[in-house]
Amino acid sequence: MSPFVDRLAQRLVEAAPAPGGAGQRRAAVAAVLHDEPAGPRVLLMKRVERPGDPWSGHISLPGGGYHASDASLLETAIRETREELGIELARARVLGSLAPLHPRSAGPYGIEVTPFVFAVDAAPEAVCGPEAVSAFWLPLPLAASGTLDETYTYPSTQAQFPSWRYDGHVIWGLTWRILGELLAAGREG
Repeated sequence: MSPFVDRLAQRLVEAAPAPGGAGQRRAAVAAVLHDEPAGPRVLLMKRVERPGDPWSGHISLPGGGYHASDASLLETAIRETREELGIELARARVLGSLAPLHPRSAGPYGIEVTPFVFAVDAAPEAVCGPEAVSAFWLPLPLAASGTLDETYTYPSTQAQFPSWRYDGHVIWGLTWRILGELLAAGREG
């Protein structure tokens, strides 16, 4: 594994956060990392466009809402990755989790999202389920370099957000924030 992945394994939270109490909406996402000679890549997907879905058509990490049948939020991330991209993470190396985040659009009482970080030896091929249009690998060193930096203007508004543009995809919002936290956790020093 690369020094970046080794640093993540040392710095990330080992214990999976417990699902919240009654009334707290929880979700989990999977940051699946694969090392390449040029550095680690993370698996992203383009979500299906659906009326009423606040993340319709966005680029995201695989993941979704916690179900009462899930033993933990880690299990949620594994189940959702299997459902959305046909990738089995049950035997992947779990490096840990990042601190939970809230989508800014959800307000202070909205959903809480816990990112789990996985390392895989071989890059799995995604088979998109009904919630995903496509999947691709984002090179993290390229994202960290500033080369992909842009500003995204939310449609029909003046609201602007930091983003990355890669291979025709715009990565912004919660996904951009999670990946920024991931890069910071793996940074030297």
